[in-house]
Amino acid sequence: MMWQTFRSADSQARRRILGIPPASFWGPFESFNSGGATLLYGFSRHVIPVPADWGQSMHVTGFWPLESPTGWEPPAGLREFLQAGPPPVYIGFGSMVNRRPEEATEMVLQALAESGQRGIISAGWGGLNTERLPKSVFPVGSIPHEWLFPRMAAIVHHGGAGTTAAGLRAGVPAVVTPFFGDQPFWGARIRSLGVGPSPIPRTRLNAVNLARAISAAVTEKGMAERAARLGDKIRSEDGIARAVEILEGDG
Repeated sequence: MMWQTFRSADSQARRRILGIPPASFWGPFESFNSGGATLLYGFSRHVIPVPADWGQSMHVTGFWPLESPTGWEPPAGLREFLQAGPPPVYIGFGSMVNRRPEEATEMVLQALAESGQRGIISAGWGGLNTERLPKSVFPVGSIPHEWLFPRMAAIVHHGGAGTTAAGLRAGVPAVVTPFFGDQPFWGARIRSLGVGPSPIPRTRLNAVNLARAISAAVTEKGMAERAARLGDKIRSEDGIARAVEILEGDG
């Protein structure tokens, strides 16, 4: 179903950019079924153990982090905010859409106040209101996660694969509020690894349970220590280099 959704765009890219014919109806899954494809999984074996029954064509490489753009510098106001107090809690839901952004923003601010934490709010696609915030909360736009997340006390996010990877690499606890798709899975993995409290589905999220989860993520020493150790293990992997090595035939 996912392939058919993107098939038209894939065909246009093949024709206009690469000058090659469109893929078949089954696309990349045709080679999967024939057993002739090399499969690269861009996650860490420390987060998801490699299944014992996988064949030699399946490779878990480690995460593929998105590095900060060359020459990028954080806004001066953000640096000043970070230096003005203890590490804050990041809250952002990425590309997830909130039907009532004003209510969602009020819930987030109330949860931060009840948990006694400073916060950094990313508006994201959900349109969280970043105007008229208290001095203890700082708004951000698009900030490289690789730079920002290690400076946080905890990370509240939707459980998308990319954000989950960046948070785990940073070595800080996470609170996951999954919306749909693979997000509940990543939230469950974070809980099983002991690097975050139980995920709270977005439909059940409120100021009270969010404040409780934030407090647990920030104050439970064992959780923070496990997150730091896991981050060290993940950063010791070079998933991109490993993927290139396999593609070049040296794997």
